[in-house]
Amino acid sequence: MRVWNFQEAQASLHELLRAAERSGPQSITWRGRDVAVVVSKAEYDRLCHASNSLPEFMRSSPLYGSYDIEFVRGTSSIREVVL
Repeated sequence: MRVWNFQEAQASLHELLRAAERSGPQSITWRGRDVAVVVSKAEYDRLCHASNSLPEFMRSSPLYGSYDIEFVRGTSSIREVVL
């Protein structure tokens, strides 16, 4: 990820936008601190708009439909809590 200081980003906005589209996220610093990241619209859409719902995601698991999974609980006694 390329790092741009604020003045450089401001002066070369068109170049910054092209770099975000072609090379990926671009970081902008202000007074030595990271303050922003510029990403392309395609990358933003990919990150924000998950195509699967939670049930669809769980159904795609390799464990989906496996009913022979065994969950073992510990046999230790309940711990005492001093209040």
